[in-house]
Amino acid sequence: MSAPKQARAEPPLRTILLLALAAFAGALNIRISDPLLAQVAAGFSTTIGRAAIIVTAFTVGYGLFQLAFGPVGDRFGKYRIAGILSLAAGLATTSAAFAASLSDLTIARFAAGAMSSAVIPLAFAWIGDAIPFERRQAVLARFLTAQFTGIVLSQAAGGYIGAEFGWRTVFVVVGAVHLIAGIAMLAELKLNPGAQPVGAPGANSFPAMINGARLILRRPFVRVMLVAVFLEAFAMYGAFAYVGADLVHRLGASFAVSGLVLAVFGAGALSYSFSARWLLSRLDERGLVTLGGAIIAAGFVLLAVAPSIGVAIPAMVLLGLGFYMFHNTLQTNATQMAPEARGLAVSLFAFFLFIGQSIGVALAAPFVDHVGAPPVYLAAAILLPLTALWFRRRLAMRDPV
Repeated sequence: MSAPKQARAEPPLRTILLLALAAFAGALNIRISDPLLAQVAAGFSTTIGRAAIIVTAFTVGYGLFQLAFGPVGDRFGKYRIAGILSLAAGLATTSAAFAASLSDLTIARFAAGAMSSAVIPLAFAWIGDAIPFERRQAVLARFLTAQFTGIVLSQAAGGYIGAEFGWRTVFVVVGAVHLIAGIAMLAELKLNPGAQPVGAPGANSFPAMINGARLILRRPFVRVMLVAVFLEAFAMYGAFAYVGADLVHRLGASFAVSGLVLAVFGAGALSYSFSARWLLSRLDERGLVTLGGAIIAAGFVLLAVAPSIGVAIPAMVLLGLGFYMFHNTLQTNATQMAPEARGLAVSLFAFFLFIGQSIGVALAAPFVDHVGAPPVYLAAAILLPLTALWFRRRLAMRDPV
């Protein structure tokens, strides 16, 4: 079955940039609480462990609500709903700055997680609606720049702003970025109605969408996609989550140096985003997936045997480059696995990504405690290229586009 033809011309660059700003705000919000825990604990006279509930609350809200908003985007317009959610996330994030207790802050962070959860999945789904498949991977690769720039900056910016101006200011700043993005996107819809492509046929009632979810999950390639992203997230994040602590405890890095080395992952990711068009012109999807899996394996092996921080730095560059070569291919195919219900399909994809990384981190924890992080890195170095090879073979199951 061929992908449906787009009824309208491709949107202007401004429309995509505003969506990228919302994705940047969403990515910034994900890890912004991590460097603030000590200040929050001191502010509410509690322990850091108890203060960490604000991180858990955001993550739970983020994970639970991704599936809820995908069908809403399919019905009412992905760009519109992403803008409304960015606006709501801005209000929820800003409200955290006025929390009078840890309980109030926890509720505010849960709400912020819930409201920001579908901004990035809906953005990918909207790009799937608006950009032809043959150009989509290059556009998504550039779009990813906003997402992982937010992730890379979140901890560094959160730590600096929190230290200089207090933790409450951090939430005001992040909330303001969300609000600006949301307002600008909704204004863009007024100025440029073509920013919202024609809705998918059959997505005009909630019973139809529920039935559509059941039908989507019956498709073999959809199941392949969900298994692939689950395994990728399970292996990648199950190992990567412990890199910072490993750099400190095994290689003797300070917390500041450890944070800078982690940020180098973003440099590898950015190198992919800027070279994606060139890579795609020389490698097809199968080649990109295979090479990405091999580069990830090399990065984890190098990290496992690294005798010093100096060796860990190129390992992080390899991990960033290889991961986004693989993951961007998965994301591109996620936008095509159910064109008639793209919002729901991409939300399912994001949900399995979230579940995979959560389980991976949890299962790796006892191994890290007892034998250290290097064996976990080596396990990831085996599982990720195997997953890439398996997915490469299954790409033939995708309908022609």
